[in-house]
Amino acid sequence: MIEPILKELNTKIENIFPKIVAIRRHIHQHPELSFQEYETSAYIQQQLGELGIPFEIVAQTGVVAVLTGQKSASDDIVVLRADIDALPIDEQNDVGYKSKNSGVMHACGHDFHTANLLGAASILNDYKTEFSGKIVLLFQPAEEKIPGGAIQVLESGILESFGGTIKAVLGLHVSPRVSVGKVGLRSGRFMASSDEFYFTIKGRGGHAAEPHRAVDPIMIGAQLLTTLQQVVSRKANPDVPSVLTFGRFIGDGAANVIPEEVKLAGTFRTMDEVWRKEALEMVAEIAATLPVSLGAKVEVEVRHGYPALYNDPALTQKVKTIIAETMGNSVPQDLEIWMAAEDFAYYSYRYPALFMLIGTNNDDSATQYGLHNPQFNLDEKAFETSIAVLVNAAISLLNESNE
Repeated sequence: MIEPILKELNTKIENIFPKIVAIRRHIHQHPELSFQEYETSAYIQQQLGELGIPFEIVAQTGVVAVLTGQKSASDDIVVLRADIDALPIDEQNDVGYKSKNSGVMHACGHDFHTANLLGAASILNDYKTEFSGKIVLLFQPAEEKIPGGAIQVLESGILESFGGTIKAVLGLHVSPRVSVGKVGLRSGRFMASSDEFYFTIKGRGGHAAEPHRAVDPIMIGAQLLTTLQQVVSRKANPDVPSVLTFGRFIGDGAANVIPEEVKLAGTFRTMDEVWRKEALEMVAEIAATLPVSLGAKVEVEVRHGYPALYNDPALTQKVKTIIAETMGNSVPQDLEIWMAAEDFAYYSYRYPALFMLIGTNNDDSATQYGLHNPQFNLDEKAFETSIAVLVNAAISLLNESNE
């Protein structure tokens, strides 16, 4: 189905490429944190308005638009999702489109994702006679912050309000570990769940020369940290990927001062939802009892984050074939599991879903920095691949049962 329009599609992408790059750079210059994306949302609305595409607001700052195909009558729906929020990071890149918002940066590529979906929207809007059913364009807020924007989108019921059957929800993410021009896929479990825990251990401060007169929260915190590692090393099934990491341990004492309290913060990630629940219960129980047994008091907070992300195998295979055709029979890159987390996972539990990685890495050192790095940047030529993949996947999936 896609061969007759492929050449024309590539030409269309070439024609809009400068504008999509300009859109991405505008968004990059004006990053906004989760659920604060008001200017970003207004900019998306402006771009859709210029295309004559109607839209509505969802989850405070999200935007949803619908394109209805004119090829034949169909109740099928394909959802294309892009996240729009930025991170609390001070950008260190020396570029003309550097962030103008101090302490906020698009260090995870959501500026690319947003511009990419606007580019796909522009082309799909011209191709409505080529597909049946509906294509939903979902610009989702707050991927970076628990509880995330995806759950609010789902709870709003907006996706069901369009009627019909959602055949697929497609999402993508830029990746500096994949070369530009390539697409990475993994069938089945792909990304991890992510939960956070915060502990405050309150001891009794004192002189470093007299630890016997104090209740040392640093020693207790260190013991708690190492003990909790046994949840993974001795309780987890080796077949189930699991990671328990602490990123914060603050004592705020001095070389000769035992502090009154310490604060610890960490994350637990896994690919299995049953084990996730069991492990978090163990973490909470150990954290609540071990410090007390050593004479301290403790405050325990567990924040439940996103579930593990599951790519529908049948959908993955279909899109893999579409990508190969789109890219001249170039086989997509097979990915390993990724212990990062994504609230796109919520869609994968409700509908057939697929989350892809778009390569943005080239030989330029500027594209070598990882996600969430203050020097993160990408090769914008990746738009040529990502827009083509989204457009062809959406059209092909809608037409497969309506031809």
